[in-house]
Amino acid sequence: MADDDPKDKPTTDQPKPPKRPIAVALTYEPERADDAPRVTATGRGKLAERILKLAFASGVKVREDADLAQILAAVEVDSVIPLEAFMAVAEILAYVYRANRTDPPLPGAAAR
Repeated sequence: MADDDPKDKPTTDQPKPPKRPIAVALTYEPERADDAPRVTATGRGKLAERILKLAFASGVKVREDADLAQILAAVEVDSVIPLEAFMAVAEILAYVYRANRTDPPLPGAAAR
């Protein structure tokens, strides 16, 4: 019977192509008028690897979060992060400040 031919059946055990890495760089400058983190670089594949390499070489804290990276990679460079990413980015910034043993800057403090 043709229905029993394994070549005719869809298989799910086929290896999936490897996912291309995604990297997103953020900056937070509370002295800016909008007081919000901004996307400063995004990349996929080789460019993502280069962004990560530069971050590690510069001692920049890196966090792996595939879902957040997908959201932030869709944002134009030098744009404020989208509202749905604020909580996740706030947690990352809090971690960075704790890891660096520094207090987070007060929003608008430099403008006063």
